[in-house]
Formats: sequence, C-alpha cells, structure tokens
Amino acid sequence: MSGIADHRDQLPRLFQANLDRLFVRVIEPALGALPRHDHLDRAARQVDNHMANEAAKAFTLTIAAIFERQLSIWARLVDPEINNRGSTPRYADLLATCARHGGVDLARDELGDTLERLLVVANVVRHGEGKACDKLKRDHPALWDDQASDYVDLMPGPPLASEHIRIREDDVARFIEATTRFWGRADRLPMAVTDHRYGCA
Repeated sequence: MSGIADHRDQLPRLFQANLDRLFVRVIEPALGALPRHDHLDRAARQVDNHMANEAAKAFTLTIAAIFERQLSIWARLVDPEINNRGSTPRYADLLATCARHGGVDLARDELGDTLERLLVVANVVRHGEGKACDKLKRDHPALWDDQASDYVDLMPGPPLASEHIRIREDDVARFIEATTRFWGRADRLPMAVTDHRYGCA
C-alpha cells in the first residue's frame, strides 16, 4: 500500500513536468516559428495567419486532452470509488476530486475558470458549432474579433462562429500555466513549483 501512496504523491510532479516539457520543447518553438502578420494585404499573409491560428487551436486541444487524462489517472488513485459509480466521470468531477485531494483552491487566481475554459475551447475546436461554442462566445467574447484586420476565415460558405475563434500564443501560454499551476499546487513533495510563468516567442 505504501508503494501506491508514494506513486500517488509523485504523479502531480510528473504530470507537471510532462506538460512543461511539451510546452517548452514543442509548443513554444513551433508557435514561435510560424509567421504572423499584423495586416492582411496579400494572400500569403491570410494563409500564414490562418495556419498559425489553426496550430494554436490544435495545441490547445492537445493540452486539454493530456490534462483530462492526467486528472482521470490521479482521480482513480486518490478516490478508488470513482470506478464504482457506473458512468464515466465528467471533467468537472475529475477536476473537483483531484483539487479536493490535492488541496487546490480552484477559486484562487481564477484557476478553475481557466481550466474550465480550456475544456470548452477544446470542445469547440473538436466539434465546431454547438452548445460549447455558444457558451464560449457568451462567456468569453474576447476570443472573437470579427473586425480584426489580421485574420480572414478561409472556409467557404456562410461564416461559422467556431471558425472565427482566435487562439493566440498568450492564450496557449495561459492554458499551460493553469494546468502546471494546478499540479504544482497539488504537489505535496518538497520544492514544488506552484506558479511558473510562461510566454510564447
């Protein structure tokens, strides 16, 4: 039993390290290498900015998937009864279970709100139009800017709200900060890193 307990206490640090390395070694260099332009006066710039936005959305989806899987792993270790409740636990339940066990205050620094937004953005990226998109546009309209001069939707046909969502480097950094901060605050081992800051090139 002590081996399980030791492993359980080590996982938050491992999870945090995995997310950190993914961002520092893969996401940040990749986003920094993509050209972006302030104004659109040539087709190449339209394509560049659209591609950069698509990359940021894809990385957001990746971060959300990894974080949700980490929550699921840890929740099943710290609350074995979760496996006996019939249905697959929802993201909110996994987050609450892990926060409770790790002593993480989700209200502090709006951490819970950011982690919820991460999931909703990922759902919009994955599924497009629907309730998640409506909720995101209602709660976070800053992710849309229909008047922006640096972005044109390249998709044919009537415009879709889900295709106009703008995910910038700072948004991706904010999501990785929230996920690594969560695990840092749940980390009970000595020298836990609880508030690392990130920024994209």
